Amino acid sequence: MATIKDVAKAAGVGTGTVSRALSGKGYVDSEKKKQIIKIAEQLEYDPSALLKRKTIKKLKVV
Repeated sequence: MATIKDVAKAAGVGTGTVSRALSGKGYVDSEKKKQIIKIAEQLEYDPSALLKRKTIKKLKVV
């Protein structure tokens, strides 16, 4: 499962740009946005994956 850092690295942009492109908030060039979305889909980026991992870690500790 890919992280936002993985998507950013593959797209050659920063994590903030990926965040703006995927959330639709803020400006990202339309062609770059299409590229980022395509890469995120190819890498199977799941923004909730980090939250799920943190939750599982907490459950294991308790």
